[in-house]
Amino acid sequence: MSVFEEHAIRTTGDRVQDRPLADIGGKGLFAKEIHEALADGRVDFAVHSLKDLETELPAGIVLACTLKREDARDALILGPGCATPDPAAPFDCLPAGAVVGTSSVRRQAQLLHARPDLAVTSIRGNVETRLDKVMRGECTASLLALAGLKRLGLDDRASVMLNPEAMVPAAGQGIVCVTVRESDTELREMLAAIEDPEAKAVSTAERAMLAELDGSCRTPIGGHARLLPNGELHLTGLVARADGSFLLRRVEHGAAVDAARIGADLGASLRADCPRDIFA
Repeated sequence: MSVFEEHAIRTTGDRVQDRPLADIGGKGLFAKEIHEALADGRVDFAVHSLKDLETELPAGIVLACTLKREDARDALILGPGCATPDPAAPFDCLPAGAVVGTSSVRRQAQLLHARPDLAVTSIRGNVETRLDKVMRGECTASLLALAGLKRLGLDDRASVMLNPEAMVPAAGQGIVCVTVRESDTELREMLAAIEDPEAKAVSTAERAMLAELDGSCRTPIGGHARLLPNGELHLTGLVARADGSFLLRRVEHGAAVDAARIGADLGASLRADCPRDIFA
C-alpha cells in the first residue's frame, strides 16, 4: 500500500458549520473541492460517504466502486431527563415538547410526523460535538447515523437503534464509495475488483430513486434497500414535508439485477402522489 499517498481535503461542507447545508449550496459541498482535485489531476481517486455524494456527478468523473455497507440505521441519542426507551416505540421516551437537535430535514420530518409536539433545532459539527451538545443539555436528544458512530468506536453512545422502516435512512447511508476520472480505465478496473456486489445493488436502487425524485436539500427524502434471503431486492422510499405534516412511504421489490428500474419506478410513484409544494 506504500504506492498510495493520502491527501486530506477539507471541503466547504466541512468548513461552514454555522448554517444549514441547504442555505449554502446543498450536500454537494462535501464533494466540490474533491471533484476539482480529481479533475485537475491532483488526486487519482477519491473516497466519499455515498450519502453525501450528489446523484449527478460532474462530467468526466464516475463512481468506480461501492464498499461493503456498515449498519445503515439511524441512532437516537438521549440526554439526561429522558425516560427508558422502548425499541418498539422509541420516541415515546422523549418528554413532551422536548428539543431534538439534528441538521437533517429527513430525520426532522419523520420525527415530527411521529411526535408533532417536539421541537427541532439545527445542530452541525462532527459527531463528538453533537454528542457533547446532548450531554450538556443544549438539546434533549439527537439523531445520528449509526455507521458513523460505529466507525468512530462510539456506538455505545446510541440509546436506540431505529428500525429502517420506522426511520427511513438516507440513500447511500453507511456506504463508502470511490470516484475516479472516467478516462482512467486501469484504475477503474482495479477498483471494480474490490466492489461489494450487495452494496452495488442496494446503492443503485437508492440512487436511482433519488435521481427520479430530484429533490433539494430542503426536501425530506429517505431510501433504504436490502437484499432478502431469496435474493430479491426490497426498497423502501419516503418523501415528506419538513414539518412532518405530510409523509408518504412506499415499498418496491424485484430482482436485484433490476435495481435501477426498481429505484426509478418507486421514485416516480412517490413523486406522482406528493403535493406540488414538496418539490417547489
